[in-house]
Amino acid sequence: MRFSDNFFNRVEKKTNVGKQTILDLAAKLQKSDLKNEQTLREVIRELGQMTGKDVPKEKEDKIIEAVVNDKVPKDIDKLI
Repeated sequence: MRFSDNFFNRVEKKTNVGKQTILDLAAKLQKSDLKNEQTLREVIRELGQMTGKDVPKEKEDKIIEAVVNDKVPKDIDKLI
């Protein structure tokens, strides 16, 4: 999946996370087991730190449940 610079600009505007940081994280995720709860918790916490947002445990649990059960929207552009 290829993303346009427009996509990265929109993400950066909302999160203050730059394109290279996003690409580095994506590369790391490609090598990770995203069905593993511990891996997902680490990724969620890392994203929280990158964006300066605190992710409460309840929300973290909901995100993990959605990812593990394949309930994540396929059209990422609509999330932004």
